[in-house]
Amino acid sequence: MSIEVSNLTKHFYDPKRGDFAAVDDVTFSCQHGEILGLLGPNGAGKTTTLRMIGTILTPDSGKISVEGFDSQLAPEDVRKCLGFLSADTGLYERMTPREILVYFAQLSKYPQAQITTRVDQVIEMLTIDSFADTRCEKLSTGMKQKVSIARAVVHDPPVIVLDEPTSGLDVLAIQSMHQFIQSCKTNGKCVLLSTHIMSEAEKLCDRIAIVHKGKIFALGTLDELREKTGKHYLEDIFLAIVQDAVSEFL
Repeated sequence: MSIEVSNLTKHFYDPKRGDFAAVDDVTFSCQHGEILGLLGPNGAGKTTTLRMIGTILTPDSGKISVEGFDSQLAPEDVRKCLGFLSADTGLYERMTPREILVYFAQLSKYPQAQITTRVDQVIEMLTIDSFADTRCEKLSTGMKQKVSIARAVVHDPPVIVLDEPTSGLDVLAIQSMHQFIQSCKTNGKCVLLSTHIMSEAEKLCDRIAIVHKGKIFALGTLDELREKTGKHYLEDIFLAIVQDAVSEFL
């Protein structure tokens, strides 16, 4: 497995809520050539989980392995394997997309002689050509999102972690993004995708983990989840699984 997460837990303190588990004993794995979706509403614990995988946050307990590297024992090795897109990452406004991609390829120690070719490849792959040499301060939200994803993958990582990658995009940009995500799978990448959009998970994901209040309540293919619940549409599947799970605690 390319990503292995075992019994992952992370607590936070909030003055109104007190101590609470943002991620509560989460276990899953994702392999090369697979898109695994973490599907849940805002506040379900998806982003916190991804940030622990990306070594941005430290787990309270549990273990994360990426490409065989332990996230706590070898965080730098984990980061080298990852392409990480977070909704919160900004761009250097006075740089062009091409300049940003060259800069981040260099930071990632991509072979210097191959950087120009790789940057051109990523620009074409994500259809950034028409604005590759325009300062980022002049780009639309959708354009900036494409540049952010290009920056995350310019070093050609084997593992790609995407946190709400289509947030703020229009229909055409979403379609382009979906094609790119599917191409990552075709090229043997391990793709971990966080989303709250049911249709996106249904379209892209080989397996779906249903996340709510920090827990994974179900994990499987869409057909397996349909069989488990007797529901066809993913929205109905999600509601049935979450309602059943919550009722067990009442």
